[in-house]
Amino acid sequence: MAGRGRPRKFDRTTALERAMEVFWQHGYESTSMTDLTTAMGINSPSLYAAFGSKEELFRESVALYDATEGAPSSRALTDAPTARAAVEALLRANARAYTESGRPSGCMIVLAATNCSDANAPVQDYLAQWRRNGLQELTRRLDQGVRDGDLTEGADTAAVAAFYTTVVQGMSVQARDGATRADLERIAERAMAAWDAVTAPPPLMARTME
Repeated sequence: MAGRGRPRKFDRTTALERAMEVFWQHGYESTSMTDLTTAMGINSPSLYAAFGSKEELFRESVALYDATEGAPSSRALTDAPTARAAVEALLRANARAYTESGRPSGCMIVLAATNCSDANAPVQDYLAQWRRNGLQELTRRLDQGVRDGDLTEGADTAAVAAFYTTVVQGMSVQARDGATRADLERIAERAMAAWDAVTAPPPLMARTME
C-alpha cells in the first residue's frame, strides 16, 4: 500500500508571518536558517518543503509585508481626495507604521537588503524593484492630481514623487536609528511645508544669447 504524505504540523501563514518579522528586523543576509526555523517553529526540511528556499521565503515575506504592513500607505494614495492630502496621509501613515510598538522599526522594503554580496544581488534587485514600483505608484497619484486640477499644471510629478519617496525612505532609516513617532511626524510636517515649492513647475531654461 502506498504511504501517505505526512501532514504539515505547522500553520503556513503563521510561519510566514514569523519569517517576515525576522527578515524585517535583521535583513536578508544577516538572517540565518537557524534564525528562521527557530522563529517559525519548524525544522529545515519542513521549511524547504513549504517554501522552497531561503530566497523564495524572503520573496513571499516581502509580498506579505506589502499586503499587510504596507496597506495603510496604499490606502493613503487611493482614499485621500487630493494629491496633497494623499502625500500627507502617506507620510503620517508611515510615521505610525515605522514606530509601532512590538514591531520591527522602519520599513522592510527599504532596509532588508540594502547591502548584499554578489551572490545575493537578485535579492537586492528584487527589493529595488519594489521601491521603484512604489515610486511609480506615487507618480501616478500625482498625475491624477494634475488631471483633477488640485496640482499645478506643468508640475514635474516624477521629481515630486522622487522627493517625497526620499523623505519616506529617510524616515525609515531614522526610525531604525531610534526616532520616535513624534520625531517622524515633525519630519512629515516640514516636508509638507515645502509642498508649494516642490510642486511648482520647473523654471524655463534661460534662452542663450544669439
